[in-house]
Amino acid sequence: MRHVVVTLRVAWRCTARRLTGVLLGALLVGLLLGLQPAAVQAAAGEAPVDPAVLARAVDQMEQLDRLRISLASSLEGSSEEPTMDTMREVCMPVGKRAMAIGLENGWTVRQVASRYRNPDHAPAGAQDTGVIDLFARHPEITGLWEPASPDQGAGVNYYRRIDVQPSCLACHGSKDSRPAFVKERYADDRAFDFRPGDLRGMYAVFIPELQEALQQAG
Repeated sequence: MRHVVVTLRVAWRCTARRLTGVLLGALLVGLLLGLQPAAVQAAAGEAPVDPAVLARAVDQMEQLDRLRISLASSLEGSSEEPTMDTMREVCMPVGKRAMAIGLENGWTVRQVASRYRNPDHAPAGAQDTGVIDLFARHPEITGLWEPASPDQGAGVNYYRRIDVQPSCLACHGSKDSRPAFVKERYADDRAFDFRPGDLRGMYAVFIPELQEALQQAG
């Protein structure tokens, strides 16, 4: 099963720039079915998944990451030390939008990082940890799908990497250069010593069992 998932990841990376909308979702589902349908459906709790929903999850995470990059760019060229107000203006809107996407679609959307600042963003289990490790070892992979873990129930997970932007170093650079509010508020902070292009973390989207069967994607 692991080999099948890795094969899908490579295929997703190669086609993501050329396909959009339902066509992308249909391709992803078709790859799953064509590679090993019985194993994939069994591992996912035989959850029916609408390819249009899969495509929407990809699009929503791309929009969310563009929002993150846009807000972070407001720190470029600033000589002022970031404060808690900066965090409210630059970081918190991303988390709020992630929650809103989840509520609008009936999904669970999380921000996850092994080098976290907010303990709520720590990996929730072995699957989170494994995907973060894979992203760290393969920077060419932007996003991937995994069957839901047993404790989640029927459905699928979509993971999308988060990379460090140059402007992120205002708060996530060297340990000693962190803003005062970070040192004061986050005693167990692990989110420092990053460089541009490093893996910061990932968006994790759990899509519960849906209406149309995978077989209908073709």
